Amino acid sequence: MKHLYILSLLAFVCCQVYGQPATKRVVSPEILEDNSVIFRLYAPNASSVKLRGTMSDDYSGLEMKKNSEDVYEVRMGPLKPDMYVYTFNVDGVSTLDPGNNVVVRDGSYIESRLMIPGELTGLYDVNDVPHGTVSAVWYPDKTLGMTRRCMVYTPPGYNKSKESYPVLYLLHGAGGDEEAWVSRGRANYILDNLIAQGKAKPMIVVIPNGNGSATSAPGETPLSLRLRQDRAAMGSPGAMTGEKMPESMVKDLIPFIEANYRVKANRENRALAGLSMGGYQTQKTTNLYPGTFGYIGVMSMGLYAQFGNYSKEEHIAQLKALEKANPKLYWIACGKTDFLYQGVLELIKLYDETGFKHIYRESEGGHTWNNWRLYLSEFAPMLFK
Repeated sequence: MKHLYILSLLAFVCCQVYGQPATKRVVSPEILEDNSVIFRLYAPNASSVKLRGTMSDDYSGLEMKKNSEDVYEVRMGPLKPDMYVYTFNVDGVSTLDPGNNVVVRDGSYIESRLMIPGELTGLYDVNDVPHGTVSAVWYPDKTLGMTRRCMVYTPPGYNKSKESYPVLYLLHGAGGDEEAWVSRGRANYILDNLIAQGKAKPMIVVIPNGNGSATSAPGETPLSLRLRQDRAAMGSPGAMTGEKMPESMVKDLIPFIEANYRVKANRENRALAGLSMGGYQTQKTTNLYPGTFGYIGVMSMGLYAQFGNYSKEEHIAQLKALEKANPKLYWIACGKTDFLYQGVLELIKLYDETGFKHIYRESEGGHTWNNWRLYLSEFAPMLFK
């Protein structure tokens, strides 16, 4: 108690010295019984506060109203059970919700998290089930000329068993890094819950950094390399698509994983999937190395030939080679309002014209994590059958 008193006194003194009032605590977000949500922000000196988030397709923001206690608030919903992210825009400046201590990160996007309870959200939540382990692992990458970092999920019981496991290589989108599928994608909890429910086979999941000029997530990049890599990424035409990632994955990452983990090292027990840029990298990798993966998932990405120096004829020739390799599953998923939707339709059209076997899953919504988490929860149970 003495320590708490001293800390409180110091906070009071600082506020008096610097002329800054202590922040008023408000409940935000408040989830009501009908799954409506009230968002609140104490901002006595603000003239305008807006709420922006994945709860709505209106990215201009929802105006919040100021009450007599200098608290801006707005009510939304009822919202369907899902995981959402949001920020407040205060007089043109984006800020996190100080009343919410849960945040997620996807590249430079750092946002407050909201989870509405329900069946779907239960798949993303921390439940009382056996949990796997997520490790940050560094490995040598000769193709890219650097030591790089990936996240590796090993399923519950891995450390105590002698069993070998299949592997899903899971790729993030542009602007993200190897932490995105864990922080915002909830991949480890999705796998924990699916495995516990008997809906997915126990598997290892490897999440590499898809940015060819980077070693790792920004906070883990050696300081001596950070600025140099940022400049390289800005000036390189292949930075957004990771042109060397297929070679890096097949020649460096996969051999490292198979040498250091108990895995079933054959195509029938290897899967590759990715969203957006990771969907492009998935297409390119499986087209260039058609016998490497038995299961392929392309999320929110259109015609592969549109994003590189590839003719339609060359693309078709690659598809023929991939068809000959006979993958067990080629799964494509996209939202109807995704800005890449038309490109995905062109991809489907080409596959239909060439007779390339695939499954297409179309959902509501756009180019968002709400879809990508859903897709992973549907794709993982199809693997390694």
